[in-house]
Amino acid sequence: MLNLEQKKAVVADLKARSSTAQAAVLTDYRGLTVGEMNDLRGRLRESGVFFRVVKNNLAKRAVEGTDMEPLTEHLQGPTGLALADDPVAAAKVLTEFAKDHDDLEIKVGVLDGKALDASELESLAKLPGRQELITQVAVGLNAPIVKLARSLHEVPARFARALAAVRDQKDQGEAA
Repeated sequence: MLNLEQKKAVVADLKARSSTAQAAVLTDYRGLTVGEMNDLRGRLRESGVFFRVVKNNLAKRAVEGTDMEPLTEHLQGPTGLALADDPVAAAKVLTEFAKDHDDLEIKVGVLDGKALDASELESLAKLPGRQELITQVAVGLNAPIVKLARSLHEVPARFARALAAVRDQKDQGEAA
């Protein structure tokens, strides 16, 4: 049982995290084993997603006045709260985990102050994540530079082939 000071600390921590997070997802984890919960936490942590099992009253106080306030009407029963800066990462990890573990239920999500149901979160999970998008942009920006470098390299290569052809022609003319 948490004392009053610990509860205040939990609320303050969650409020700070929820005010800076871009997305949140509520889950019902009833039926998951301790091992499965640890596996889920590890996957979320690897993706940069904060996850915490939290009392509903504390969560309600923490999200008051933030973009995550639409979560309050869904805070019933055992609740796991995922907060993420990359909305796709949270949706992706949780939907993939839920496919393999029927006991994990995705209740609702919030993105930019708008509530998302489970099907909308599944659609969000199909989008490329932040890292994938950064990679695609980097490749796209790099392509013209690579093309220019190849073109600049081709000029001296053509010149060298032309000189070799002239040399070969002279060699054939002298041999005849």
